[in-house]
Amino acid sequence: MRTDEEIQLSPEDRVRLEKLVAARMTPQKHVWRAQIVLLSADGMGTAQIMRRTGRSKPTVWRWQARFATEGVDGLLRDKTRPPGKKPLAASVIRQVVTKTTTEKPPAATHWTARAMAKAVGIAVSSVQKIWQAHGLKPHQVRTFKLSNDPAFEEKLVDIVGLYLDPPDKALVLSVDEKSQIQALDRTQPGLPLKKGRAGTMTHDYKRHGTTTLFAALNVLDGTVIGHCVKQHRHQEFIRFLSVIDDRTPKHLDLHLIVDNYATHKHPEVKKWLELHSRFRLHFTPTSSSWLNLVERFFAEITRKRIRRGVFKSVTDLEIAIHSYLAEHNDHPKPFVWAAKAADILVKIRRGKQALESEH
Repeated sequence: MRTDEEIQLSPEDRVRLEKLVAARMTPQKHVWRAQIVLLSADGMGTAQIMRRTGRSKPTVWRWQARFATEGVDGLLRDKTRPPGKKPLAASVIRQVVTKTTTEKPPAATHWTARAMAKAVGIAVSSVQKIWQAHGLKPHQVRTFKLSNDPAFEEKLVDIVGLYLDPPDKALVLSVDEKSQIQALDRTQPGLPLKKGRAGTMTHDYKRHGTTTLFAALNVLDGTVIGHCVKQHRHQEFIRFLSVIDDRTPKHLDLHLIVDNYATHKHPEVKKWLELHSRFRLHFTPTSSSWLNLVERFFAEITRKRIRRGVFKSVTDLEIAIHSYLAEHNDHPKPFVWAAKAADILVKIRRGKQALESEH
C-alpha cells in the first residue's frame, strides 16, 4: 500500500506556488494542484488533502509524483493524450475535394454531405469539416451572364460615362418597363405579426389581372417618373416618352438609357424621336440589364410594396404603385454608380478567360 509521499519545498518554489493560489486569474486546475503540493510539504496526510481540495486519492498521488519529477512547471502542463480517432488520411481529404469539384453524384446535380460521406466511406461530419476547411459550398450556386454584344465595350463606356460624367444642360434618365405586374389577392386573410411569430399569408392566390409600370429614374436626384398601362407596345412607349417630355424642363436635353427591347427600336418610335430632338436614346449591351439603374428601383418597389401586397383589382395595384412613387419622390435618394468602365472591362475579360479555360 502506498505511503504518503514526503515533499520538500525550496523557498522559491513555495513563493511561486503561493502566488499561483492567491492570484485571481490562475486557472482552477492549477490552483488545486498547487494546494496539493503545499499541503503535502506542510506534512498533511493524503486523507486530509483530499478533504481540503476535494480531489480523489489517485489525483493527489499523481500530482505529488509529478511535482517530485518535474517541479512547479510540471503542475502547469497537462500531458498530451492520443486522439480518440485517427485523423483522416491526406488521400481521403484529397478524394473528397476532387470529387466535389470535378464530379457529380449519380442522378443528382450536386453533392450533399450524406451522399459524399456514403461515396467515400467517412462520417458526414468529416465531409462537412473538409468542405469548410477548403471553402467548398456545393449547395450554393451563383448565376451569371456574359454579354455577346459585339459593341459591348462601346456601349458600356457610353453608359458609364453618363453616370460618372453626365453632360451639361441635360438630364440622364434610366428608363425601362416592369411588365406583367400581377394584382394578386390571397385566398384567406393572413395573421398579423406578433411576438414569437412571423406574419402569415397563404401560398395560393387569386389573379385579378396585370399592369405594366413604365419608369424613368432621374440619375441625378433619384426621382422617378412613373406611368401604369395595360400593355407595353410601342404605342405605350411613345405615350410614356410624351409624359417624360411634359414633366421635364424644356430647355434641357434628355439622355435616356434603355435596353434592347424591340419596342424601343420600333419605326414609329424612331419617327417620334426625330420630331423631338432633345431626346437621345442610349442602348445597353445585350444581356446587361445590370447596367440600367432603374432596375434597382424596380427591385425596391417589388420588395417593399408589391411582393407582399394584397390587391383585389388592377386598380388597387396601380393605386399602390402610384402611392409608392409619390412617397419615393417626396424623399428621393439617388442610386450612386461608382464602378469605372475600365474596372468592369477587366472583370468581364477575366470572366471570359475563365469560361474559355474551363470549356
